[in-house]
Amino acid sequence: MADTLARPSRRGVAVAVILAGMLLALTALLPWAGVDARLEALGAGISQDVRGVDDPFGVYTLVAGLAAAALGVAGLLRGRLLTALAALPGLAAAVLLVVYVADARGIADRVSVDLGVLSIEPGLRPGWYAALGAALAVTALALLALPRPRA
Repeated sequence: MADTLARPSRRGVAVAVILAGMLLALTALLPWAGVDARLEALGAGISQDVRGVDDPFGVYTLVAGLAAAALGVAGLLRGRLLTALAALPGLAAAVLLVVYVADARGIADRVSVDLGVLSIEPGLRPGWYAALGAALAVTALALLALPRPRA
C-alpha cells in the first residue's frame, strides 16, 4: 500500500528552514515589549518600546535564528539530518521567548497602574509574537526533515 501523504523534498524543507531561521533572526530586531503611559486630562500619551536585541534573551534568539539558518544551509548541502538539527535552536528560541516574558527582571514584574487620570500599562509588541511564531515554524519545519522509518 503506497503512502498517500506527499513527502516534502529535501531541498524544499531545507530552504524553508533557512527562510524561517532568517525570519527568526530578523524578528530579534523588532520591538518585543513596551510601556504605554496615558494622561487622560490631556488626552495624550507616550510609549517606550524595547527591541529584542536590547535584552540578552533577544541576542540569544538572534543567534538561534542564525544557527537554524546555518543548519538549513548545511542540510541543503549535506543531508536531511543536519536540517533536522535546526529544531534545537528553534526550540531553544521558543523557550527563551517564554522566559523573556516570565523573567522576574523583565516585563512580568511591571504592574499596570490606573489612577483614573494617569494609566501605565506594560505589554508585548507584535515583534515578540512574530519571533515566537518564527521559532515554532523553525522547529516544525526542521522536524519535517527527520527521516521516517520505512514500513
